[in-house]
Amino acid sequence: MPRVKRGTVRRAKRQKLAKLTKGSFLNKSKLYRAMKEAADRAGRFAYRDRRRRKRDFRRLWIVRISAAARAHQLTYSQFIHGLKTLGVELDRKMLSEMAARDAAAFAELAAKVKAVVPGAPQATAGVHPTASV
Repeated sequence: MPRVKRGTVRRAKRQKLAKLTKGSFLNKSKLYRAMKEAADRAGRFAYRDRRRRKRDFRRLWIVRISAAARAHQLTYSQFIHGLKTLGVELDRKMLSEMAARDAAAFAELAAKVKAVVPGAPQATAGVHPTASV
């Protein structure tokens, strides 16, 4: 059998790894085996965290919506239930943005939800809902 040296293939493979691990600390960007291990590990974290990011953002949106709903004397579950009852089809990302950036629109939505949800406190005209009686 003829001898195969793989000169260009080997170099291309190493250059590809070097590009992936560029900026890594110490030998992780210099030595082939260390580069390989660093790239594999980084790939595993990247794969895992692409999935985790979706969960983390949903959790953040829920926390924001919950805080805004509580400012209007509603729990998160009451607020979401009220939206479903009203047929409002805004996702949690949009509700979160509304709570953070457009408080007036969120307050309007919360008022509509209060009218529909049983057990939610009804605000009377001219009286602040958190004022003590």
